[in-house]
Amino acid sequence: MFTQTLTPTFSDTDALGHINNTRIPVWFELGRNDVCRLFTPDLDPRHWVLILARMEIEYRAELFFNAPIEMRTGISRIGTSSFTVEQTLHQHGRLGAEGRTVMIHFDHAAKQARPIPDAIREALEGHRIAAAEAAT
Repeated sequence: MFTQTLTPTFSDTDALGHINNTRIPVWFELGRNDVCRLFTPDLDPRHWVLILARMEIEYRAELFFNAPIEMRTGISRIGTSSFTVEQTLHQHGRLGAEGRTVMIHFDHAAKQARPIPDAIREALEGHRIAAAEAAT
């Protein structure tokens, strides 16, 4: 599992005083960079081999400005050409949001999915978690 600590800024908040719901998918995208580096180490878009097929987010509790947020990112499923990324945000020991993203190893020139190479599959396995594990 990958972990990062985020420091919310004042501009991340909304009129209600908590983190705006539109920031969560942006933060989850940032967290997926660690996974994307397994496929494209320099994150050069000219060599990009992934597409996002599905994303879902569940908001569990309010998150606030001026307190660190821990983001956890892991892999819960690995298929032939796709895999599922599980992510959570925790603040003050409480689950604030969780998300799932299905990503596909993709050949952009041929416009089709490709099997995940064995070396990358092994690296993904090193970050495998049970779906419920990220939330704890």
